[in-house]
Amino acid sequence: MTDLLTISGLTRGFYGVSVLNGVDIAIPEGSFTGLIGPNGAGKSTLFNVVSGLYRPDGGAVTFAGEDVTALPPEALVRRRLVRTFQLARGFPKLSVFQHLMLYGREQAGESLVSALIGSHKARLREEALAEQAWAVIRRLKLDGVVDNPVVALSGGQKKLVEIGRALMAEPRLILLDEPMAGVNPSLTEEIAGHLVALNREGVTICLIEHDMGLIRRLCDPVIVMAEGRTLTRGSFDEVASDERVLEAYLGRRH
Repeated sequence: MTDLLTISGLTRGFYGVSVLNGVDIAIPEGSFTGLIGPNGAGKSTLFNVVSGLYRPDGGAVTFAGEDVTALPPEALVRRRLVRTFQLARGFPKLSVFQHLMLYGREQAGESLVSALIGSHKARLREEALAEQAWAVIRRLKLDGVVDNPVVALSGGQKKLVEIGRALMAEPRLILLDEPMAGVNPSLTEEIAGHLVALNREGVTICLIEHDMGLIRRLCDPVIVMAEGRTLTRGSFDEVASDERVLEAYLGRRH
């Protein structure tokens, strides 16, 4: 497989404390990669740096052959590198439909002139985005809450909206930060099914998840981080039997 995302020597610290200590990771195109590690390993910080929320102190990020180090989030989304958050973000009082429409690509009506007087091109694009949003809503089975404000949704429904937001950007790669955390078992299985289907359709996925059963079932390869570094990678069984991984999770006296 060709690597879609390559992270080389990435570093980041906060107030003199180093969080990422030279991370090296490659995500193959078309893969369903799992990213695991104990709390404090730097996984979410890595996603924040790669997705443009934080600037790295050093190192490089390459996406689809292009150096995208330190590009802002909107520039990365235009390149179809998208991430989700542990806690759903956005505009809580917007409806599910409005929320998805907001994240559609190539918003033709964003200029002041188009907003004031409208244009044929803008109307056509808005209609296309509405059709896309409805397709995402049906796919994720959000029909019953389509007009509800996001703030009124259950935790699991908010997770689905977060995935829907990513889909509106027509991603090549989605970085998913614990999309099943705090979700009941039946909805966990539903979300897992959506992710597997997306991956089979060609979307590359990198998933942070603490449920090792899900990682084992969904992900190959699996990358392990510890203390802000890449510890190892391989199949789930390979990394689960690695003494360094056991030490990172359980300590030296495991």
